[in-house]
Amino acid sequence: MNTNTSQGHPKGLYLLFFTEMWERFSYYGMRAIFMLFMIKALLLSEKDSSNIYGSYTGLVYLTPLLGGYLSDRFLGNRRSIEIGGIMMALGQFILFFSASTSGAMAVTLMWAGLTLLIIGNGFFKPNISTMVGNLYPEGDRRVDSAFTIFYMGINLGAFFSPLVCGSLAEKVDFKWGFLAAGIGMIISLISFWLYKGKLLVGHDGKDLGMPVKKLDLTSILTIIGSTGIIFLMLNLKSIVNTDADIIGYFIFGALIIMPLIIMTDKSLSSVERSRIGVIFILCFFVIFFWMSFEQAGASLTLFADKQTDRMVGTWEMPASWFQSINPLGIIILAPLFSILWGTMHKRNMEPSSPMKMAWGLALLTLGYVVIAIAVNGVDSSVKVSMWWLIALYILHTMGELCLSPIGLSMVSKLSPARFSSLLMGTWFLANACANKLAGTLSSLIPPGAGEKEAKAGAEIPSIAGFQINNLYDFFMVFIVLSGVAAIILFLMSNFLKKRMHGIN
Repeated sequence: MNTNTSQGHPKGLYLLFFTEMWERFSYYGMRAIFMLFMIKALLLSEKDSSNIYGSYTGLVYLTPLLGGYLSDRFLGNRRSIEIGGIMMALGQFILFFSASTSGAMAVTLMWAGLTLLIIGNGFFKPNISTMVGNLYPEGDRRVDSAFTIFYMGINLGAFFSPLVCGSLAEKVDFKWGFLAAGIGMIISLISFWLYKGKLLVGHDGKDLGMPVKKLDLTSILTIIGSTGIIFLMLNLKSIVNTDADIIGYFIFGALIIMPLIIMTDKSLSSVERSRIGVIFILCFFVIFFWMSFEQAGASLTLFADKQTDRMVGTWEMPASWFQSINPLGIIILAPLFSILWGTMHKRNMEPSSPMKMAWGLALLTLGYVVIAIAVNGVDSSVKVSMWWLIALYILHTMGELCLSPIGLSMVSKLSPARFSSLLMGTWFLANACANKLAGTLSSLIPPGAGEKEAKAGAEIPSIAGFQINNLYDFFMVFIVLSGVAAIILFLMSNFLKKRMHGIN
């Protein structure tokens, strides 16, 4: 049965919507409580916790390279999604056991849980995004709106997860937050298993994402070896007692090597090479967006916990709840942005994808301007109104809608079919670099409320010779980084549009 129609969307889109919604419930539920878990339960320092957070979220976006490669060559999208889902569910349950114990065992279990989450995400993430694009024929105008709908599914799961997992973790015990995240992943898997055969068909009626060929021994050993390597890299500091950032070197190295490998492929035509070049250029700019945006799970969570007045009457809102503001904004605003792009297209006024992404960076910058105003001249022992943080998240949400779904759709449209999963994986590699940098920048946050006395002799953090003496200085770093990137991308947008050769 062909589930595609010329007027609406394929039914398979809504299966992928539901599957991704629960997977994101699992991921964002864990992310909402992870920093607080490391600091309050494992008693790690804020600096170490920030770096671990950056390494974890960075590797989460790096492993889609492995998952994309194995999917394109052997597994197909369906089997990759299933393998990834199983590994992520196991990872969440291991974190449950980590939070149920203490001491060295708790830390070791945390490394094991993170390793499975990282590898599992590598199989799951690029393949489910690729399947959305594959539901449609080439040049179909519905692709942009399909990715916007898909993005709403992501954010529906991301909205509920901090409310559920955060409440359980902060008000009861961290282990119940991780358990709820694991249950969410199980729901995602079951729904995919039940309906994939009926709904995941292409515009020509053929089944999508079927296995390409049997997995060979080399690829199996690659999966096992990669799992072991990531576990060792995460745990390297405690094993070898070194400050070398091996994970950072690994991620940044991959970001340089992968574009070289793809661009030197002799099978690419000049138009294909030009379009792929646009993807790589925009990868550079999205790094500036996500390394600032992803402070939500790191420094902004610490800011919400320690320096934001969260009292509503006599009840104190969990700090993790602030991470629900962004996805709620996506749910409300995504249809409006979809209508906006459609209306502008009918009037021949729709901006190109690079121009939309430049606006996203500009809105992100404005969010940090707002929070910088809130903390300017305010003593670190004073808590600011939660409305400042809410305003930041709303502006960041608007910026995300200009950049993230547009970027996913753009990669899907510009990628040659034979490189679709690998290029989607490369797109997420830019996110890997950004998330790793987000953790590094988060570790520069100055002492917060109640910490001045304890850290009186601490070294003042700095970046490129600029000392970060207070929160105003800290937020200015993000204003400069994202603001300059926005200006440059605005100036380059027409050049990039020409290099896309008719694809908008």
